[in-house]
Amino acid sequence: MKKSEWSDKQLEELLRQMPLIQDHRNPRDIYQNLSIKKRKRPAWVVPGFAAVAAVLLLFLFIPRLLTGTEYSFDSAKQEQSTSEEKISLSDDKNSSILMKEEDSAEIENGKSGAAPKMLADESSKTALYDNEIENGIVMTYWVPDSQVQMLVPISTVITPDTSKDWLTIFTETMGLLKEEEWGLTDYYPLNATFTWDSNTNTVTVDVPIDHKYGQGSTAETIFITSLNNNIASNSQVNKIKFTTNGQPGIELGNQGVIKEMKVEPVGNHAYFSYTPDGMDTAYLVPSTEKYQDINSAFEIMKTDQQELGLTATIGSDFPIKDVTIKENKLLISMDENSKMENNLATVFSFEAILLTAKEFGIETITIVNPPIQLLGPFDLSKEVKVPLAANLRTIK
Repeated sequence: MKKSEWSDKQLEELLRQMPLIQDHRNPRDIYQNLSIKKRKRPAWVVPGFAAVAAVLLLFLFIPRLLTGTEYSFDSAKQEQSTSEEKISLSDDKNSSILMKEEDSAEIENGKSGAAPKMLADESSKTALYDNEIENGIVMTYWVPDSQVQMLVPISTVITPDTSKDWLTIFTETMGLLKEEEWGLTDYYPLNATFTWDSNTNTVTVDVPIDHKYGQGSTAETIFITSLNNNIASNSQVNKIKFTTNGQPGIELGNQGVIKEMKVEPVGNHAYFSYTPDGMDTAYLVPSTEKYQDINSAFEIMKTDQQELGLTATIGSDFPIKDVTIKENKLLISMDENSKMENNLATVFSFEAILLTAKEFGIETITIVNPPIQLLGPFDLSKEVKVPLAANLRTIK
């Protein structure tokens, strides 16, 4: 383009002849009180008066604008466009910052897919305690997990029927279990007939000729262990007799024919966490191994049992420093600098400790100098009784 032939004096004279346009506001005052985030008008609204002046110049200088002055106008337009671009970029940048701040706030509050730390309350416990049974009786059923590798204790409260003995109530109730709904193996009712001789304190288990409990070592082990644990958990019976279609003995794959077995008390196990595939519910499950003392059990509870899909239950949520047993009472000391939160994970750890203590004959647990007083339904400033049974479920 050609350089403009207008002199500075000529331009000043022409500008003086233009109508006077006044805006008494300082442009800086106009912008400094506006929030970039909330500004919704286009960037060119505020400098609109300058644009009007440019239009007037356009009409005054028609003969020359097609040559030299066109460059000046384009330059002004380019500066205005640059200014708009800067404001737009600033808007985008601030929007990005605001979105990041909002995302952080959402994560802090448990949104955006982050798992919140749920505060524990009265309903956080999973086991059954003596203040919950009222006039009912407790029944515990040992149900195989979904992979049939171990047994999960399920407890429920049954309304007592004085006309029925414990074994009748046990056998009638086993058909009401909801194993598959709970993420476990559909195992009950057992394909057997049970009778109890109170004089000899013996339970007789009669199976049909075509029973499947001896087909394979896993089926055999689960059958024998579940019978032992079911009877040990719900009675004082000390012996089981087997018959097949009324004839003495039962044939099992590995053990051959057995006629009777002694009922071993359930105890000396460590409790771990087990979550069935595709389920949100976790169970507290005893180890398959027995331990010599409670310290050994607590130590193993700090490590996952990956071969069985069991998760450790003692960790940072419940750091134990020292354990002391006095008679049937357990005293647990914790590190003075330890932190404990009132959340579901900590309650779960504490219940695993309570159930493990029960396995070793402990009746109450006292936390020495607890970091917090209230943990869900538990008052840690007082003695806490061990549960009656694990994994409470309602079946009626």
